[in-house]
Amino acid sequence: MKKSLIAYYSRRGQNYVGGSIVDLKLGNTEIIAQKIQARTGSQLFKIDTIKNYPVDYMETTRVAKQELREDARPELTEALENMDDYDVIYLGYPNWWGTFPMAVFSFLESYDFSGKTIIPFCTHEGSGMGGLKDIKKLCPGANVEDGIAIRGGSVQAADRALEVWLSAYND
Repeated sequence: MKKSLIAYYSRRGQNYVGGSIVDLKLGNTEIIAQKIQARTGSQLFKIDTIKNYPVDYMETTRVAKQELREDARPELTEALENMDDYDVIYLGYPNWWGTFPMAVFSFLESYDFSGKTIIPFCTHEGSGMGGLKDIKKLCPGANVEDGIAIRGGSVQAADRALEVWLSAYND
């Protein structure tokens, strides 16, 4: 039986949702990660940085865009000690400028994903699925699936879409 992991980056607090800045108690990607966990029983692992992003949404976008330009690799708060135990990795992240936050780059570069299946899921506010080419580049020995993109403002209503999507991997 294949063992699966849900590794995700998510930002709570001020976020852009449906054309407005709103304060989220849980980030959109974290909500989807929890919904996947409830359906699959997979282990959850939150990708998080030692240095927090600013509270202000606009300031966060400025810092994140600078990290992208500089190809930064933020230091993560913890490492996953047992990556070899997992066959399938559900990888979650928000779409930031067509890819994922630089913390996800840090995470992916920390492990060997050869022989593993990576199933991405991303949240966005209109830009759709991003990051697939970066996952394939960073994890050349992995089988990278197409994944699913869910609009951030629709995460609470994503249950049916997740069920249909997950059925392709859990039959």
